[in-house]
Amino acid sequence: MSRGFGSQLSRRERQIMEILFRCGEATAAEVLEALPDPPSYSAVRGLLRILEEKGHLSHAQQGARYVYRPTQSRRTAARSALAQVVQTFFGGSVEQTVSTLLSDAETRLSEEEIERLTALIDQAKERSAEDV
Repeated sequence: MSRGFGSQLSRRERQIMEILFRCGEATAAEVLEALPDPPSYSAVRGLLRILEEKGHLSHAQQGARYVYRPTQSRRTAARSALAQVVQTFFGGSVEQTVSTLLSDAETRLSEEEIERLTALIDQAKERSAEDV
């Protein structure tokens, strides 16, 4: 059963998920080849099995090999993980989350990014006004 992408993933599990999101699907051998400082082939197969048990992956058999793919899109997984971070570290406050990101001295936004964020804030204002 899936615990959501907000559940704890090890460094290797995150690396494997990144590979599968990037490729769409891959065999254990393809994942092994794409991993930095790769563990053994059997370790990769074990990690794929664990990710499948957690509900993050599914597989299809193609001949003698299994082809793995994420069970949800990167966007859906990112939303789930972000929702858990917002709840855990910011008490569910979107304002505190965004404020923390923007107040970081290393955060640099282009004019285009600022325009897109401003448009999103305007849309959020309109939705809030409709709810009143």
